[in-house]
Amino acid sequence: FFFFFSSRRRHTRSSLVSWARRCVQETGTWDFNKGNNMGKRTHKVGICGKFGTRYGASLRKMIKKFEESQHARYTCPFCGKTAIKRQAVGIWKCRGCNKLIAGGAWELTTAPALAVKATVHRLKKVKLGATKTKEDK
Repeated sequence: FFFFFSSRRRHTRSSLVSWARRCVQETGTWDFNKGNNMGKRTHKVGICGKFGTRYGASLRKMIKKFEESQHARYTCPFCGKTAIKRQAVGIWKCRGCNKLIAGGAWELTTAPALAVKATVHRLKKVKLGATKTKEDK
């Protein structure tokens, strides 16, 4: 222990022992890396901490929303697992069933795509209802 003999003597043996005992009491183990003792450096900014104070708060908030949705995992419509991750722009892959899905650049499904899907579903229903009424007559 070189620091015991340094001229500044920041830590004494008794202070280190008491610190170790406190850690063991809190975590229940001698593994001092266990437990969440690290400080939260980017509590507010999250993934945009890499930008520091540059580019303005509003732009960083927009980028945060995009990057969090881009790195998130989504539920696969085929196998039902939460295993879809983005491969490239607009290409999403399910790690459960290995299916490739074309989607949005930042999210799996975009708002216009959902609107089109709902419209197609509604038109299919109308068409099926029209064919059933013709068959009944």
